[in-house]
Amino acid sequence: MLAMDLTSIGIHTNFGVLDWCIVVGYISAVVAVGVYIRRYISSVATFMVADRGLRTFLGVATMIGTELGLVTIMYSAQKGFTGGFAAFHIALAAAITTLAVGLTGFIVVPLRRLEVMTIPEFYEKRFGRGVRILGGIILALSGILNMGMFLKAGSLFVMGITGLTQDVHLKIIMSVLLALVLLYTTLGGMVSVVVLDYIQFVVLSFGLLVGSLLSIRFLGWNNIIETVVRLKAEAGFNPFDGEGFGLSYVVWMVFLGLVSCAVWQTAVIRACAADSVRTVKRLYTWASIGFLIRFLLPYFFGISAFVYISQHESLRAVFLPEGGSADPQTTLMAMPIFLSQILPAGLIGIITAGMLAAFMSTHDSYLLCWSSVLTQDVVAPCFKNGLSEKARLLLTRVFIVCIGAFILVWGLWYPLGQDLWDYMAISGAMYSTGAFALLVCGLYWKRASKVGAYLALIAGFGALLGLSPVQKALGLTASSAIVGLCVVGAAVVLMVGGSLLFPDRKTTGEQRARKVAGDAILD
Repeated sequence: MLAMDLTSIGIHTNFGVLDWCIVVGYISAVVAVGVYIRRYISSVATFMVADRGLRTFLGVATMIGTELGLVTIMYSAQKGFTGGFAAFHIALAAAITTLAVGLTGFIVVPLRRLEVMTIPEFYEKRFGRGVRILGGIILALSGILNMGMFLKAGSLFVMGITGLTQDVHLKIIMSVLLALVLLYTTLGGMVSVVVLDYIQFVVLSFGLLVGSLLSIRFLGWNNIIETVVRLKAEAGFNPFDGEGFGLSYVVWMVFLGLVSCAVWQTAVIRACAADSVRTVKRLYTWASIGFLIRFLLPYFFGISAFVYISQHESLRAVFLPEGGSADPQTTLMAMPIFLSQILPAGLIGIITAGMLAAFMSTHDSYLLCWSSVLTQDVVAPCFKNGLSEKARLLLTRVFIVCIGAFILVWGLWYPLGQDLWDYMAISGAMYSTGAFALLVCGLYWKRASKVGAYLALIAGFGALLGLSPVQKALGLTASSAIVGLCVVGAAVVLMVGGSLLFPDRKTTGEQRARKVAGDAILD
């Protein structure tokens, strides 16, 4: 964990006693609401998908609220800091792909028609129980690793915004926040998530807008543009420039934009919770605007932080060292340090409270998602007669606590070694690459087979080669984008090739039933 004494480099945060009172009061109120909602939880369907009663605008708010968490703002701001205005292409890719999914219903509409609660549940309908269990294990493992850095990002935000320098203080604060998340997630489930995500959506949207306006006022628009031009040149504006992101990275972002809304379980679960197919399409169509803004504003925060730090000699030596680049864990702190300078007392407390509450909101959605997958898709299928409602609820809550304990340890132990967004993209690809092949072929190709599904899922493990520690251990130099695109290609090829070479036999009742289910989906 990075420890930085801000006062030693001439930085004094505006965060004071009033702001601490605002943060503690706001978070206490949010947790109280989440715990109160417990009385409305009566079944697994209510706990996991809110009885499929989610309507358009609340669905849009909760989807964006989940994806617009503190970790989103942190990794997006870091990309803005390191990539300049060229990072905007990631937001554009996310918006276009989400809009396309909303207009066409690609993947998400067939899943809603099947009334599945998780994606691996579809795997069983189409390919059999074994594929569901393997898919559930990979999905949960990938998702848990993906959120493993959330606590580290949150702790670095607290450090930068408040000026705290002792690691032990940050560990205590983040442990308390995680405990509060576990409390209202285990009690409230998806109903709690939906209600609290809406609150976070409103507060955080206000904070992002005000922060952006204050950044422009503090730095000046012309100064921001001129500084990026002077220090980053064309790479700061053109995402295809070889000195910046490059073509392969842009293509990788287009794929991630698609899977993040149509394949990633925490987004798809909103489609599963919608009250109708029409609502699913409207939800994604409207959410495309939110997906655009949720990236653009944090990117601008990061760009503003880059400009501010480049003009502050002491900070420049830490964040923009000559002849090299700062550690990714260091650049994550650039945005909160910048905000600590431009936000006045009181307002900084409100925005910080919104950030930390959004941090909790993202955690509750992810914890609920991965625990539900483990219960519904890994454990329950192993029992011939299934599990009772009571057992499923209890097991889901136990998994929530276990996952929380794991990510606390992982977040403080794992050496990041790359931009947080790239870590999340490549760890998520361990699941999303294989899932993409299974969903597309399973939903739209009648000849997709169980063997092809197994091969595609296994191919997804190749994404681990894109993680920085793994590359260092193996002496690899390929970028995470190249690794990700290669794994996508491998998963699709193996899915198609395995299906053609090893088609499903039509000899047992189970296989015939699975084929009927597949035909119903394809029709």
